[in-house]
Amino acid sequence: MAGELSFFELGAGDSEQARTFFAGLFGWSFEPGLSDGGGYAIRTPNVPGGLHGNDPGARPYLFFAVDDMETALARVRALGGSVDGTDLGSGEESVARFGAFRLCHDDQGTPFGLHQPPPGR
Repeated sequence: MAGELSFFELGAGDSEQARTFFAGLFGWSFEPGLSDGGGYAIRTPNVPGGLHGNDPGARPYLFFAVDDMETALARVRALGGSVDGTDLGSGEESVARFGAFRLCHDDQGTPFGLHQPPPGR
């Protein structure tokens, strides 16, 4: 499972409008997320995702599965990449429901994310 696409995140100016659009386009289902900004968990046929508001013009974030977040972060740094300072979804309830997330950049500055799924997934 390590290295597989495991989660995606979409940012939008208006999360309600984006929810309506993507539900109509792909038939995705949405359930309220844990963010205060009107976020949603997205259920798709294969890769789960998230949607958050107040982020107009944001590009999608792709998260790749890791077995151990700290080991993976150390490896990113050892290979010349960087790790953003923000620990995404670090609340206990969020980690239990969705797992742990970190944004990174490769050694050329390309953004990507790491995702350690919650136990049992």
